[in-house]
Amino acid sequence: MDLESALQTFIAESRELLTEMEAALLGLEQTQDRFESVNAIFRAAHTIKGSAGLFGLDHVVAFTHVVESVLDRVRADKVQIDDELVVLLLSCCDRLTELTDAIADGQLVVQDTQPSQALIEQLGRYLDAPAGAITVESEAEAHVERIERASDGSEHWHLSLRFGPDVLRSGMDPLSFIRFLGTLGRIDWISTLADALPDDPATMDPEACYLGFEIAFASPADKATIEGAFEFVRDDLALRIIPPRSRVSDYIALIHELPEQPTRLGEILVACGSITERELQEALRLQEQARDSGAEAGTPPIGKILVDSQAVPPAVIEAALGKQKQSGGDRQQRAAEHRSIRIDADRLDELITLVGELIIAGASTELLARKRKDSQLIEASSRLAGLVQDVRASALQLRMVKIGATFTKFQRVVHDVARELGKDITLEISGEDTELDKTVVEKIGDPLLHLVRNAIDHGVEPAEQRLAKGKPARGKVRLNAFHESGSIVIEVGDDGGGLKRERILAKALERGLVEPGVALSDGEVFDLIFEPGFSTAEQITNLSGRGVGMDVVKRNITALRGSVSIASREGEGTTVSVRLPLTLAIIDGFQVKVGESIFVIPLDMIEECIEFSGEQGHDWCNLRGAVLPFVRLRDFFEIESPVPRRESIVVIHHAGQRAGLVVDALLGEFQTVIKPLGRAFQCVQCISGSTILGNGTVALILDVAALLAQTNHRHRSKSLSIDS
Repeated sequence: MDLESALQTFIAESRELLTEMEAALLGLEQTQDRFESVNAIFRAAHTIKGSAGLFGLDHVVAFTHVVESVLDRVRADKVQIDDELVVLLLSCCDRLTELTDAIADGQLVVQDTQPSQALIEQLGRYLDAPAGAITVESEAEAHVERIERASDGSEHWHLSLRFGPDVLRSGMDPLSFIRFLGTLGRIDWISTLADALPDDPATMDPEACYLGFEIAFASPADKATIEGAFEFVRDDLALRIIPPRSRVSDYIALIHELPEQPTRLGEILVACGSITERELQEALRLQEQARDSGAEAGTPPIGKILVDSQAVPPAVIEAALGKQKQSGGDRQQRAAEHRSIRIDADRLDELITLVGELIIAGASTELLARKRKDSQLIEASSRLAGLVQDVRASALQLRMVKIGATFTKFQRVVHDVARELGKDITLEISGEDTELDKTVVEKIGDPLLHLVRNAIDHGVEPAEQRLAKGKPARGKVRLNAFHESGSIVIEVGDDGGGLKRERILAKALERGLVEPGVALSDGEVFDLIFEPGFSTAEQITNLSGRGVGMDVVKRNITALRGSVSIASREGEGTTVSVRLPLTLAIIDGFQVKVGESIFVIPLDMIEECIEFSGEQGHDWCNLRGAVLPFVRLRDFFEIESPVPRRESIVVIHHAGQRAGLVVDALLGEFQTVIKPLGRAFQCVQCISGSTILGNGTVALILDVAALLAQTNHRHRSKSLSIDS
């Protein structure tokens, strides 16, 4: 790995760590284990500092060191973490993000240090004294003699050391700590374990530490003094200490705490200090002798030999055997984990594009085969179509990502905006494991951001008003996601005051958006807030009130072939539901024909197909006792062609609504590669895209949500006019 690619890895990992650090800070109030959360925050800062030091990024190291020092005092219960400190640490996260972005832009040296210095001065209030350099006097190299320890081991401390992989990156030398240990006593036995080394040398990281040590240590020092020898490396070290004359149960516990590595029984016993290497070799020699002599009882297990020679108690043998079985299972698990790789997102996009072209070419091949009426060619093209469909499904699955990462980002938004407005609000997240296309995830962030900010500003009331209404002082903003009918539904809700229907309607009448006397449903009234410039806010704030934003939200969601709706109850809260397609690339479609025009309907939104039997002059039919409004696509798109003797109705559904589409013919299912419409067709209603058919002609993809909205609106308007 060259320096440039290593630096890019550092940038990517730093951003991930900062995201985790921010999430942990924001979750401190809700978590039950605050100590572990603080440790996670500290580890993130410590890792960033150590990695930055490798690249000579001294400004990052210096700044992170102060942050780390404050977090260390929090871990030691010398500083209580409160809301003020959380806000300060979040500002430090922002500063580290800025420094990381600057490094990504090639600025390895920062000219303006004032922002960092201002934060350092604020952090200094939580430190007893200004941070000073910690120097460790160099010790004379202690001579470590590899000798066998006494077989009873009764007067020895047993030390089990497992250095973390990042210890070298942090500037620490494991050997220097062992040398310093020799100044506190005598190392009578030491075993170096390198089991963590990868099997493939090519995957070994030369900057990582893979070593562990088992040490028999004779010293008059107490346990605290021995632990103090490793004080500066405790964050990158798993240290286990067993005092002299310990019970068998202590060694059994140590066996269970050893890292899950594929070790044999004898090696486990030597590693935990139960036997010496000499005792193990003697037991192996006795086992070999029994095998050569051909004893009727067979070759005795190594554990039985050690028990018979009273080298180790039976309980320790049983614990070691259990550990050995656990190691084997863990090796299989790690092998499965190593099967995953990272792929550049651009390569996935290119793959989807090629799969789309393959689908179009396959459809063309199948069409030619049917025209020639060649049975063998038809069968071959059919098999090819099946394989292409499998490839398409696999390729699309590669682009599916969980929406949880997007949801988590709003923790910070809720925290900061609520603090700015003086409100007490918490964010509840559910459905974070719901998956959708990464392109949709990337583009939905801004609309969701506006909806969340709107819920905080307009939705949730101040604590005083909530208490007066009998509500809890703390308000809630909810984010939820789930799959429904081939789409993903994202809900942004709050438990605030809800939308005031009459005020919205009055404002719409004032602006001429609604004709006087026209009856509108609640949904239609609430949809008026998506009109450009519409606002009922009594005062303008930094966040809202200017009537700018909700129309952009709807426009951006519509551009993603999605829809947005609002449900609200005054005094109880509001929920905005955003429905989006799972993917913007390839869908399963159903072809229909009207005249000479071919349209594609998303297959997931089709309920059934029936024969048209409606009466002339009506725009509804009786579907098994239920009224089904429908729209004739011939009339809707003004297609001039003779009406066939038989027509069909395609029953579609979306967001709890149902309607029918009257068409001339049903052409069947079709893998649809979505192509965007040109600028000239951007304003065409009820069309969401286009696709290329096997014969090269273009078919239009229907916008089911828009069609349903118009169909139901017409049906309701006619019903109201008849009633009046």
